[in-house]
Amino acid sequence: MQGKVCLITGATSGIGRAIAEAFAAAGAMLVLSGRDEARAQALLAALRAQGHETHFIAGDQADPATAGRLAEATLALHGRIDVLVNNAGMLTNGTALETTDAQWSRLLEVNLSAPFRMCRAVLPAMIAARRGSIVNVASDWALMGARGALVYCVSKAALAQMSRCMALDHATDGVRVNAVCPGDTDTPMLDQAFSTGDRATKMQALASGIPMGRVARPQEVAQAVVFLASEAASFMTGVLLPVDGGTSAQ
Repeated sequence: MQGKVCLITGATSGIGRAIAEAFAAAGAMLVLSGRDEARAQALLAALRAQGHETHFIAGDQADPATAGRLAEATLALHGRIDVLVNNAGMLTNGTALETTDAQWSRLLEVNLSAPFRMCRAVLPAMIAARRGSIVNVASDWALMGARGALVYCVSKAALAQMSRCMALDHATDGVRVNAVCPGDTDTPMLDQAFSTGDRATKMQALASGIPMGRVARPQEVAQAVVFLASEAASFMTGVLLPVDGGTSAQ
């Protein structure tokens, strides 16, 4: 990834931060986006202290104007966009009976419509350059059903299908589109899935349902994202890559 320009959304914590750090370690030039300015500045300071060229542009993925603004800013900074990682997302628990119209609309806006707009915003530059890689962060719940998280599962399944369709649409344009499908990962978002009780006990319960016997580390998901974005995956497009300790194989 040496010298590649990588635009990463949801980059200030959890899997997003690990993705930013992994791309930086691989030599990429980063344009990061997120909503938390304080966390962003801490991450910028850490990466710049290590000598990595990194910029941050605040943006709420629920705002339809954000995608175009991020793409334009990245092109103004670097003149090209080699990699887009759509990582920003949110989780809402609930069955159909427990999910409000507002929850349904907002989660689909952030988890599905925003990645669509981001892809649409960067594709013209990638197609003009006849090179580019898009990696969407979906979920292993995009590949199978789950209880108590209806709209989240629907949004990630749709994101996975969008990735495959875009991969076919742009297979001859020099643009690859893939998705990673993480299982339970030790991040702040995972804590949202816990209702009450001791975190260690909850984590152990989650781990017991995973064939490898533990949840993922954010860095393990990040390495899969870097792989799909890199030339090591040059003949891979339309792939939904599980990083879930074997859960989706059951």
